[in-house]
Amino acid sequence: MNKQNILALALKPAMRVTKFHFGGAIIVMMLAVGLVAASAAPPSGGPTATRLVTGLQGAMGSTIGPDGALYVTEGAVGQISRVDPQTGEKTTFASGLPPAIIGIGGAIDVAFIDNIAYVLVTLVSDPLFPSSDVDGIYRVDGPDSFTVVADLGQFATGLQYALQTYRGGFLVADSHLNRVLRVTLDGDISVLIPFDNIVPTGLEVRGNTVYMAEAGPDPHVPQDGKVVSFGPTSPTATEVASGTPFLLDVEFDGGGRLYALSHGTVDPNIDPSNAVAYTGALVKVNENGTSTVIMGGLDRPTSLEFIGNTAYFVTLTGEIWKIGGVLK
Repeated sequence: MNKQNILALALKPAMRVTKFHFGGAIIVMMLAVGLVAASAAPPSGGPTATRLVTGLQGAMGSTIGPDGALYVTEGAVGQISRVDPQTGEKTTFASGLPPAIIGIGGAIDVAFIDNIAYVLVTLVSDPLFPSSDVDGIYRVDGPDSFTVVADLGQFATGLQYALQTYRGGFLVADSHLNRVLRVTLDGDISVLIPFDNIVPTGLEVRGNTVYMAEAGPDPHVPQDGKVVSFGPTSPTATEVASGTPFLLDVEFDGGGRLYALSHGTVDPNIDPSNAVAYTGALVKVNENGTSTVIMGGLDRPTSLEFIGNTAYFVTLTGEIWKIGGVLK
């Protein structure tokens, strides 16, 4: 089973479970993936994509740090890497976090509060693979020292996918149990909003409003890929846009325009759970509930950031790409 299979299986939801189960065969080495050309642009002369970084190990989540650099999780090796958004120079920001034990998980997302980094660590304490490691939110105290501020493993099983700062604490997308958790810096955990079988993924906050991407259940058909919004006391979410498959992230650019990231399309005749390579897309969310493709042909992207009007995305294959000219 390859990395693509592992991601889809980990995102597979379960409304009521007591244990997140993985077969032993899923403990695999991360497979090598062929690289695409170092840059690409559509024939129309529109936005241009340039590859900044290759060779990341288990990269999934990202954020823009207080210094304006990209910070990316590398779950396979338990570290956070800092990437210069102009040159692509990569340095290790923090290492020694619990590594992934099943091909996905470990350090999966990162966020900053008051210049302090916090890391979401998941799928390192599954009952099938006993360890003393904790699924939770870790505060980075130094280059190789951490403090667990919230033990999510005692509250939720399965994959938690995204970490987002919110009102002095955090929101966590609990993709496996279809809900968004609210977590304080004191470690208190509560359910902010529950969902049906929609597979919540990426999170973004604008004022008092939370925006969330929905991957949708297998086979991740376009109508199930949605961006929704809700407030701190909303009993339900409001649909913002739909029609793009397998959404994994949502972000605003520097001008306040909303974008979403598609992991790719699924061919049920090949595999109903997994995106086909080079079918991912960056889309702009329109006010009428539709989306406009800014750039397609992306190879299974997982996380999106903006610096001004320049987009950066991380891929399942261990790369970071930069899209310039998003606005024309």
